[in-house]
Amino acid sequence: MSAVTDVVDPVEPVDAVESETVSGKTPTIIKLLVAATFVVILNETIMINAIPRLMVDFNVSARSAQWLSSVFMLTMAAVIPVTGWFLQRVTTRQAYTLAMVTFGLGTLVAGLAPSFEVLLVGRGIQAAGTAVMMPLLMTTLMQVVPEADRGRVMGDVMLAMSVAPAMGPAISGLILHLGSWRLIFAFVLPVAAVITLLGLRRLENIGESNHSAVSWVSVALAGLGFATLVYGLSEIGARSGVELTVIIGVGAVLVAAFIAYQLRLQKSDSPLLDLRTLKHRTFTVSLLLMSAAFMSFIGSMILLPLYLQDLRGLSAMQTGLLVMPGGLAMGLLGPRVGRLYDRKGSRMLVIPGAIVMVVVLALFSQIQTDTPYALILALHVVLMVSLSAIFTPVFTLGLGVLPPALYSHGSSILGTLQQVAGAIGTAILVVVLENRSTDLAAAGASKAAAFVGGLQWAFVVGAAFGVIVVVLSVFLPNKVDSPAGAHH
Repeated sequence: MSAVTDVVDPVEPVDAVESETVSGKTPTIIKLLVAATFVVILNETIMINAIPRLMVDFNVSARSAQWLSSVFMLTMAAVIPVTGWFLQRVTTRQAYTLAMVTFGLGTLVAGLAPSFEVLLVGRGIQAAGTAVMMPLLMTTLMQVVPEADRGRVMGDVMLAMSVAPAMGPAISGLILHLGSWRLIFAFVLPVAAVITLLGLRRLENIGESNHSAVSWVSVALAGLGFATLVYGLSEIGARSGVELTVIIGVGAVLVAAFIAYQLRLQKSDSPLLDLRTLKHRTFTVSLLLMSAAFMSFIGSMILLPLYLQDLRGLSAMQTGLLVMPGGLAMGLLGPRVGRLYDRKGSRMLVIPGAIVMVVVLALFSQIQTDTPYALILALHVVLMVSLSAIFTPVFTLGLGVLPPALYSHGSSILGTLQQVAGAIGTAILVVVLENRSTDLAAAGASKAAAFVGGLQWAFVVGAAFGVIVVVLSVFLPNKVDSPAGAHH
């Protein structure tokens, strides 16, 4: 197993940073990576409010304009599976430089785009940079932060990962008041440039790179397979019939071929995505739990704006402001949840968090055409707080049981499954919403009543995903049994 085991050789910088974390400080390298991750994730939701303007400027339909979000998601799904291998081949500084320069280039292309197609290309390039940044942050965190302090530092990461998407629509709404949608990219680009330069001044290389050959067959299967599968799932509700079945089927077959090929490559220690991570029971349980929680999380992120904008008539800006407190609460609680995990373990956080999530989604299933905004706001905040109690400990536990050589692969698998689970969750809830609404409308219900009826059923399904999270949370250990690396 030499090709894998000598990937991470805890060289001097690790010791330097470790002494920093023991005193309760977050290592500088993590702060820099969190700042960079915040900027690239903020970008995922920052275009939501600009869609009406883009439809006018480029004369495109609402369906076409939605591709601004879709292309981001599809690129992430295609690129993240490759990052486990990529992060082992390059140094920390090289990975950081590539991620941020790629993101900056995409931002520049999008900001100057003369046509909608060029704007989509720019968004795709941005997403490619984002896809490298997130596993890089997770992998580096696991390498430089001692186990006793990981919960707290993972909480800081969760702050960036939950506050950024929550703030995207609100920030873009404010920028759009000043003028063109191009100002959004004009705002993001200098911020990304400053963070890139700061990072390159302070960033140290962690571990050693391992120059193994790349399997281009694996790259092609992963990129085409995951992107096709996620695209097919995201089109459920918009398309129907044979065409959609073929797209999802092709995606599923390519993903299955990718997995089979990785298992074959493991015999020669050269997989693109090392599935030996799944031999660690706690990692596998964490993976399933995160997927179910993500299906509920993404589903509610889709359902609420549909309700608030299509039924209640709020603007995208007003909707963004209404759901922003939930995202902020989730993020700001992240570090506190992390500290609690370091002291008390996962069970006292994840199990109650999962139960509260089910209760809130069940309450959302009672939503009406005139439910007070204050109640929606309160329920959304409680939902986000419950998710915060789940995500931080589960991420920390799941990656913590892996030996260091598998950290980058574990991060990539988590990231890939998030994209797929988000697409599956959204697809299922949208189908339930549309089918139930259609049935009620056919039975004579008004348009508003039919929509609310569909929404209620969709939230019931979201709560059912939550029940899966509750069941899986019981199988999680309270803490990592032994230091990662002692397993092999």
